[in-house]
Parts: sequence; C-alpha cells; structure tokens
Amino acid sequence: MASTAPLNVAVMGAGAVGCYFGGMLARAGHRVTLVARPQHVQAIERAGLRMETRTFDEHVRLAATTEVAGARDADVVLFSVKSPDTEAAGRALLPFLKPDALVLCLQNGVDNAERLRTVLPQHGVAAAVVYVATEMAGPGHLKHHGRGELVIEPARASERVAQALAAAGVPTEISANVRGALWLKLILNCAYNAISAIAQRPYGENVASAGIRDVMHDVVDECMAVAQADGVQLPADPHLATRKLVETMPSQYSSTAQDLARHKPTEIDYLNGYVVRRGQALGVATPVNRVLWALVKLIESKP
Repeated sequence: MASTAPLNVAVMGAGAVGCYFGGMLARAGHRVTLVARPQHVQAIERAGLRMETRTFDEHVRLAATTEVAGARDADVVLFSVKSPDTEAAGRALLPFLKPDALVLCLQNGVDNAERLRTVLPQHGVAAAVVYVATEMAGPGHLKHHGRGELVIEPARASERVAQALAAAGVPTEISANVRGALWLKLILNCAYNAISAIAQRPYGENVASAGIRDVMHDVVDECMAVAQADGVQLPADPHLATRKLVETMPSQYSSTAQDLARHKPTEIDYLNGYVVRRGQALGVATPVNRVLWALVKLIESKP
C-alpha cells in the first residue's frame, strides 16, 4: 500500500486520548473505527464524534463499535486502554490483528508496551509518549484543552504512521530514547495527577496553593533518583518541565482526578505506585510518592 493511501485505524479503548488521536486521523481522511463503551458508540452512531478543540468544534464521522472485532484489518491500532487492562485487552485483540499491524501504546506509565509484547509477541508494538489534555465531556463528546504531541519509538511501520499523524495535525516525533521520554512523562504525572485527584481541582489552582509547589518538587526529586538508579536517560530537566506544564494546561484536571470523580478505578498504581515499587527494588526511598499513592488509593476505596 502506498504511503499516501488512507490507513485503516482502530482505537482500542476509545476514551479521551484515543478519541482525540483517532478523531484527528478520521478528520484527515483515514478510515477509523473506535472500540468504545456503549454510550459513546450510540452517540457517535447518531451524530459522529463531537471534537470540541481549541481550534475547531466539529462532528467527525467515523465508525464505532463495542466489539473488539472492530480492529480487524487495521493497519494501526491506537491502544489506549487503562494500564491495569493492558494484558487482557491485548489478548482480546490478538485474534483480529493483521500480521503486519502496528500496535501503538498511547497509555500512561512506562511499562505498558513491554507488558503488551508478552501477549502479542509476533506483532509490532511501539511505545508512545502522549502530551495532550483532553476529557470526555459527555457521550460521544470530546473536549480538548491543549497540546496534542506524540513521541513514538522506532518500529515496523512507525515512520508511515508518524507521517500520517503529522499530516493530520498531530505533531509527531520518532525517538530512539522513548524510555527516557516515557519516564519524563511519568514524572510529570507523578507531580500533578495525585494532587489534582485528591483536591479535585485543576493544575493552575493547585500550584497556586500554599506548599504544593514544594511537594511537587519533592516528588520530582524522588522520581529522578529512581530513574537514575534504573539507568534511565531523561531527555530534559524534569523540574523545568514540571514548572512549564501548568502554563500550557492550567485548567486541566488530571486523568486520575477524572477517574475518581466518576468513581472509576485509577491508574495510580502505574504512576506514583510504580515509582514506589521501583524505588523499593532499587533501594531508593520515595516517601512523598508513597503518601500520594496511599491517599489516592484510600479515596478510591470509598464506597
């Protein structure tokens, strides 16, 4: 197939992240199928996916289904399920994958692609770092608050997919140090997500509160110590990146905050919890990350 031909794209776990990137590709003329929850599928079948972004507000027509079989014949699968569901979703996807399909992990955390490869050993799996602020404002209604970049690791067909994404308005970079980029994103998540979830407030309000910047600084210091002990080469200064993030998305609630508000399980075990576990394994103390992890788990356990 020529590189200019439309891609067959499936979005596995079409929440806010998957709908944004899948919607951008559909808007650019690619054939996109969302595998999503029933309420989203019903709304999208009626009126298309509403994409309310910072530059346009449109109803984008694309296919949607609740069945994993919707991924059949996809050239690329945008894999955006929650981290605890990685292996189960990968096993469900396996019977429908073409041999040459690329599965692109658009997930929080640093080890999802590695875990997915254990259940899809014969298929191309590539990790991606996602920088986008989005939410599902209602069934079939995506709201975009800012950014929208991807950093992808080299893999079979990743160049073609990166070109398609860039042409669709998604700034996309292929990097040999995606592990470092994933860790940088993990550190940002550790600094912002739990605090936003506990306070149920957006980033800008949180950093303006007494003592919060100091707490975030301590979180970043611990994460950097674990990363260094784990041999990770960070591509930028995490402290500077943390300070700058709030400038680009001050009104954003973290995905962890959104999950708690909807009484859904969070990914905190794969964010601050992951840093705590790696710290234990490597002999690095992470008391601030442990407190944030434990508090989110406490709130998550409320009936």
